[in-house]
Amino acid sequence: MRRVLVTGRGGQLATGLAEALPAQGFEPFLFGQPEFEFEQPATIAAAFAAAQPDAVVNCAAWTAVDAAEDNEAGAFVANAVGPALVARHCAALGIPLVQVSTDYVFDGRKGAPYVETDAPNPLGAYGRTKLAGEWAALAENPQTIVLRTAWVFSAVGNNFLRTMLRVGAERPVLRVVADQHGSPTAAPDLADAIAAVLARLRGTGWQAGYRGVFHAVAGGTTTWHAFAEAIFAAAAPLGGPRPEVQAIGTQDYPTRAVRPADGRLDTTRLAQTFGVALPRWEQGLDRVARAALAS
Repeated sequence: MRRVLVTGRGGQLATGLAEALPAQGFEPFLFGQPEFEFEQPATIAAAFAAAQPDAVVNCAAWTAVDAAEDNEAGAFVANAVGPALVARHCAALGIPLVQVSTDYVFDGRKGAPYVETDAPNPLGAYGRTKLAGEWAALAENPQTIVLRTAWVFSAVGNNFLRTMLRVGAERPVLRVVADQHGSPTAAPDLADAIAAVLARLRGTGWQAGYRGVFHAVAGGTTTWHAFAEAIFAAAAPLGGPRPEVQAIGTQDYPTRAVRPADGRLDTTRLAQTFGVALPRWEQGLDRVARAALAS
């Protein structure tokens, strides 16, 4: 296994994989819009023909959570139809697919970290379409690994860290939700984990226990408010802003889509099956903050 097709070029995770895969001895082939479109199946076939992959990581997705409420059909194409098409190509070649999913497949009401066997219950269009994508990928290709992650951030793209740094430089006081819980996951750390999973596949070959859903988030949990505070604490010594961050409740910051209040994920199965564990979120923050403020 050497050649890895990666979708979603230019996004947070694909950008991370462009570095993480070569570090594990893989050759990445990145594809994205406009030459790779889920609504144009011929472009998917062309990408597979060009890359001749030994494995695929599907990072392409509709990630605009609120906008999905107003265009669930569009989100469904990106998050469900697309993975089905990619998985079908993988099945035809007999190669593994890593499909990236989300904690939004859960309603956040369990009161404890979710394990992979917990019943999904998405609260909105984004979660519904991503769950459909999980099912489609698993149905179309027997060699599918679904990795659910959460609160992804990096030095590129649209994410909470970059938003905080931008608005923190513009305003002296910010108000951030303090009653939603999760694990901020640095895209470079997630990319390293995916590359390590593929390295395990390369070493052992496909095994029946590899198929299915796994949770892949950083170690530790926090709230959006505490994460914001940590972002500014990490950024300040590097010349970043240091505004006051006030804690508010979800009801004080209404959004089009309902978010799970507690999306904590248990990552035991990933560690036991592949020997892979992501660093704590604070370590990921330090890594990404330095890159974000250096750019």
